[in-house]
Amino acid sequence: MQKGQISVQTENIFPIIKQFLYSDQEIFLRELVSNAVDATSKLKTLAAKGEVKEELGDLKIEIILDADNKTLTIRDKGIGMSEEEVMKYLNQVAFSSAQEFLDKYKDESSIIGHFGLGFYSAFMVADKVDVITKSYRKEEGGVTWTCEGDPNYSLEKNEKNNRGTDIVLHISEDSNEYLEENRIQSLLDKYCKFLPIEIKFGTKTEKIFDGEGEEKEEKEIEVDNIINNPHPIWKKTPNSLTDEDYKNFYNELYPYSTPPMFWIHLNIDYPFNLTGILYFPKIGNNIEVQKNKIQLYSNQVYVTDDVKEIVPEFLTLLHGVIDSPDIPLNVSRSYLQSDRNVKKITGYITKKVADKLNELFKKDREAYQEKWGDLNVFVKYGMLSEDKFYDKATNFALLQNTADEYFTIEEYKEKVKATQTDKYDKIVLLYSNNPVEHDSYINSATNAGYDVLKLDNIIDNHFVQTLESKLGDVTFVRVDSDTVDNLVQKDETKESVLNEKEQEKILELFKATVTETGASVDMKALSPNDMPVVITRPEFMRRMKEMQALQGMGMEGFPDSYNVVVNSNHPLVAEKLLKMRSAEKKTEFTNYLYNLARLNQGMLKGKELTTFINTSLDFLK
Repeated sequence: MQKGQISVQTENIFPIIKQFLYSDQEIFLRELVSNAVDATSKLKTLAAKGEVKEELGDLKIEIILDADNKTLTIRDKGIGMSEEEVMKYLNQVAFSSAQEFLDKYKDESSIIGHFGLGFYSAFMVADKVDVITKSYRKEEGGVTWTCEGDPNYSLEKNEKNNRGTDIVLHISEDSNEYLEENRIQSLLDKYCKFLPIEIKFGTKTEKIFDGEGEEKEEKEIEVDNIINNPHPIWKKTPNSLTDEDYKNFYNELYPYSTPPMFWIHLNIDYPFNLTGILYFPKIGNNIEVQKNKIQLYSNQVYVTDDVKEIVPEFLTLLHGVIDSPDIPLNVSRSYLQSDRNVKKITGYITKKVADKLNELFKKDREAYQEKWGDLNVFVKYGMLSEDKFYDKATNFALLQNTADEYFTIEEYKEKVKATQTDKYDKIVLLYSNNPVEHDSYINSATNAGYDVLKLDNIIDNHFVQTLESKLGDVTFVRVDSDTVDNLVQKDETKESVLNEKEQEKILELFKATVTETGASVDMKALSPNDMPVVITRPEFMRRMKEMQALQGMGMEGFPDSYNVVVNSNHPLVAEKLLKMRSAEKKTEFTNYLYNLARLNQGMLKGKELTTFINTSLDFLK
């Protein structure tokens, strides 16, 4: 048996860095600016401890673009490095000075980078990098470290006389986009918008007014272009903020958006650190449009807006910011790992959201009901996907009927229990997913003493099945799924005014007329006030087709299934149709009654609809 050590060649690290270290090449700017913030934060920590005696002065970080010389410079006035520190930190890949500093001053500082490879992201876009640095320690001289993207480097003394570090990227030919001002501005806006140290990128022109009265004149001045807000409101205490502050911040995150309905300020430091603000937008039915608007930060450094591993799926409908240094990230800071802290954070956010909704419902039910049109997708989505949220949401989830009255689930069960309990002791909750199209069905149901819910949301198919499963004592029946006498099944029968032979004659006429695949014909003794012909869609098959369609799966093998129910007690059937002598007239009238029912279900279109209208006009002549 032979044993040995695998040899790893250091020259292989640079191609790996250039191609595979980060999921997005543009991340380099975030990493380098974050390092500059770290260096500045370290200096402030040392000054607070009395280890730096001098005045700190202007601590702005500068991003300097020189397209002519093809360089991009990140300049800070932070802690700087000595020659020994350059050798230690820049020449040992993946050894993080931030981690070492954090271990030493863990209770007194907030350092962003824990990963060590951030600096080397520079080589994804640069074929040469200069690090010009001077330590805050006065006895240390300045040094310049230069590397051209291979294991060879040079290190020499320089004449730099002020503390801090310039990282100069000599942009490679295939990365010329990073020499464009707009490109750099957009990256700074995306990744560095809320970093805790001011970041300057060139200057901008501002208009000011000089003088007063008639002598007042407008002037243009050049000012620093500060790209970030170092003190975002999620880092402040809620009692120091007004509603206007929250709304202005929402507009800062999502310019020109419709204002949010309300918000939750997250602020917890045990058993994990988490701050943030989650806004409830006006969702309506646009689920996909509203998703992925939560921005994840780690100590004010933007990480991602893909937060599905931190918050449950339904909470991705919320907008806002979550900031936590306790969320574990891999080297790219772009993919979240499975971790206990993440699960605790998920549970905490879910609880806070449920508590907020419950508080709003109890505090001002009328105002809550007014917002239900935008809230209901969110609440129902949560009840479908999270059991813990479901348990809390039963207190504030609302059911709205076609009379625009609102009830909690238990309130509604109590309201309809007496009239809508079937022979199996199930409470039948009648509903419509399109009250306009189902108007005649709703009228029939309400005339029979029933109440009808409005469930016209994109996820209501799932929602009704979840409630049926969870509650156990209810069943949902769409108002057009059966004739009104059978929506709530009871052991009651109505007598027909027609005898058996007369019913057979009518049935034969309709069977000859209704020839579509999937359609069946039946005759029932309904109220004379109900429609002469009613088309119903069996609940089970319709649900199956709708669920399949929602999941992107067709049911081409299954024809559209519906029942044509002829009301044997309606005068147009029992008297007019039956007493007609002409077979041609009977067929024509049967067809007309059938098409009336199809029209009521929106099934007449195109040429068939035109023919029906012309036939109706002929009847009026």
